[in-house]
Amino acid sequence: MNVGTAAAIKGGISSIDLVNLKCQVELCNTYHLHLRPGDKIIRQMGGLHQFMNWHKPILTDSGGFQVFSLAKLRQIREEGVTFQSHIDGKRIFMGPEESMQIQSNLGSTIAMAFDECVENPAPLEYVQNSCARTTRWLKRCQAEMQRLNGLEGTINPKQMLFGINQGGTYDAVRVAHMQEIAELDLDGYAIGGLAVGEPTEVMYHIIEQVEPHMPVDKPRYLMGVGTPSNIIEGVYRGVDMFDCVMPSRNARHGTVFTWDGILHITNAAYETDFQPLDPHCDCPVCRNHSRAYVRHLFKAKEQLAGRLAVMHNLYFYNTLMEKIRDALDAGTFTEFRNTHSERLGRRI
Repeated sequence: MNVGTAAAIKGGISSIDLVNLKCQVELCNTYHLHLRPGDKIIRQMGGLHQFMNWHKPILTDSGGFQVFSLAKLRQIREEGVTFQSHIDGKRIFMGPEESMQIQSNLGSTIAMAFDECVENPAPLEYVQNSCARTTRWLKRCQAEMQRLNGLEGTINPKQMLFGINQGGTYDAVRVAHMQEIAELDLDGYAIGGLAVGEPTEVMYHIIEQVEPHMPVDKPRYLMGVGTPSNIIEGVYRGVDMFDCVMPSRNARHGTVFTWDGILHITNAAYETDFQPLDPHCDCPVCRNHSRAYVRHLFKAKEQLAGRLAVMHNLYFYNTLMEKIRDALDAGTFTEFRNTHSERLGRRI
């Protein structure tokens, strides 16, 4: 899922561009859109799909991660979280009901449940109490979404709800929490609270512990992940959906993902290189521009530099997912993993 935090991919990428870049689902951020321009304004504009002119699926995260990572002076209670806006310091309250109401106003295809994303590492007792509260919040999210979907005038009365598994890096807590929320028969399930600084092998281990307890007939979503290799390894462990700012954020700083590995386009080696960014890629950038030209744009601080690099990286990631799906359908995913998992992570 391509991350358009404030209803736009950073780097000057439009919804029209995303269609040509093979994007299937765009992810938007509940917290940021609630603060600016305001979810009620977006509702007046017909919801996010109309507002952005994007007519494929949209997933909105609950705002929970941003509340716990960006907000100042937050206070957690059973009702929800009171926090200060990182924009103007305004005091705001958000709980399960408020998160669902905001996401209903946005009219996304998939809404994420409001949860607490704990730091890694965190004390066992705190993680256990946090998971119990996240489960209680999830049940409130489910009840509120059912209410909202039944109201006349709701933008998307078929809005889906995904629950989020938490539990830090404690195997037993993760498994118990997944077993508990699996009983709620939600539309999909996510593994949250990973890719926040723990070693990669720890992340893989947690996925392996949780995955056997995830419903087999529902989408599995690994939040905030990751590198091309992370995605391949996540699919190998049973994950279906991913999101990450990495392809766009890294692109804006000159880091380009290719089928031969990762290159930094600002390096002097590319000053007179007439190859495309990736000789194996047929994206609009690789079809029309050289490494030398894109490097020049970065050195000249032209806005087009970031736009072209973001376009390429998003196309690369979306093509990677396409190739993974094809390999799964063909029964050749093991060979695909063996060929690409390590190669895509190496530095050129």
